[in-house]
Amino acid sequence: MIYRKFKDLELSALGMGAMRLPVICGKDGMIDEAAAGKMVAYAMEKGVNYYDTAWGYHEGQSELVMGKLLKPYPRKDFYLATKFPGYDLSNMDKVQPIFEEQLRKCQVEYFDFYLFHNVCEMNIDAYLDERYGIYPYLMEQKKAGRIRHLGFSAHGSAEVMKRFLEAYGKDMEFCQIQLNYLDWSFQDAKAKAELLKEYHIPVWVMEPLRGGRLASLPEEYAEALRRLRPQETIPAWAFRFLQTIPEVTVTLSGMSNFEQLKENIDTFQEEKPLNEEELKALLGIAGKMLEKKVLPCTACRYCTAHCPKGLDIPSLLSLYNEHLFTEGGFIAPMAMKALPEEKRPEACIGCRSCEAVCPQQIKISEAMKDFTERTK
Repeated sequence: MIYRKFKDLELSALGMGAMRLPVICGKDGMIDEAAAGKMVAYAMEKGVNYYDTAWGYHEGQSELVMGKLLKPYPRKDFYLATKFPGYDLSNMDKVQPIFEEQLRKCQVEYFDFYLFHNVCEMNIDAYLDERYGIYPYLMEQKKAGRIRHLGFSAHGSAEVMKRFLEAYGKDMEFCQIQLNYLDWSFQDAKAKAELLKEYHIPVWVMEPLRGGRLASLPEEYAEALRRLRPQETIPAWAFRFLQTIPEVTVTLSGMSNFEQLKENIDTFQEEKPLNEEELKALLGIAGKMLEKKVLPCTACRYCTAHCPKGLDIPSLLSLYNEHLFTEGGFIAPMAMKALPEEKRPEACIGCRSCEAVCPQQIKISEAMKDFTERTK
C-alpha cells in the first residue's frame, strides 16, 4: 500500500468510502454487514487505514455499520472521518446534538478527520452565518481533542469554495473535492485544486471513477489506452491520473463489492503516475466523451446581454450539461435551489433573442425547457 505523509501521520493513499457499501435486495438503507465486514477486514489486512463515512450515507446507517465493523480493531490502527450534514439546511442549528450522536453511532471518543459536508451554492450563506455557531463549535471540539483534524468537502464552484476559505481557510487542514480526469475540465476541478494549493491545503479526492462511469470505457477509448499501457486496467487509469497530481493525499473510493476493493488495493500497491503522452491521451478521451453528450457552450456571454430576463445562461447551461452527462444526480437540482425563482431555467420565456447571437448556434430556449422538465 502506498502511504502519504500528512502532518505526523502516514495515511493510506487509498481510503475506503462508506457511501456505496454492499446492500441487501437493492435497498440503500439495508447494508449487508457480512459482506461489508469482509471488505473492511481485507482492507485492514492490506494496509488501508482511512475510512470515510457520513451522517446521511445509506439512509443514516453507514456510521452505525462502520462503527460496528471497526470497533474490534485497535483505535490507533485506523483513521475515521465523518461530516457535519450541512447539505440539509434544517441541520444547521443542530451541530451539537448531531456531533454527539455521530460519536455514539461510530462508537468512538474522537474523530480523526471531521468535515463541513458539501460546501456549495445552496448552503454557503448558512455555513458562514454566525447565528448557527457551527464553526466555533467544531473548533471547540478540536481544541478538546474530539476532532483531530478539521476540513471540508465541496461540490460547489471554485468561487463558493473561495468564500468559505476566506472565512475559515486558516483553520482548514484538508479539503475533499470531486476530482477525476473527466471533471478536471468539466467541473473545473483543476481550478479548485489550484485554489487549494494557494491556501496550502492538501486534496482529498472523492468520485475518482465518477460513480463508476470511468470504470469502463467504450472500446475505441479502451483500446487506445491499452496501446499505451497493455497491463493497466481501465479503472486503474483513473487512479494513475490522480497519482500524477502532487497535491492529492487520499483518494476515496466507494467500493460496493469485494472484487472492486481487491482490484483497487492491487492498483495502490505502487505509484505509476502518467507521463506527458499518457496524460494528453487520457484528457483527450475525456474531451471526446463530453463532446458527444453536452452542449458546446464556451461562456462567451453574448447571450446574457440579449436576455430580457437577465438569466445567467452560461452558468445554467453548465449545470444543464452536468445533469445531462450524469443522467440526473443531485448537483444541478441543489444549485437550482440556491437561485431565485426568477433566475432559474423556467424563467426563460422562449424569445430566442439569445440564440440569435450564439456563435455555437445552441438552441438555448429548448435547453432551458428541457432542463426545467428534468429538475422538476
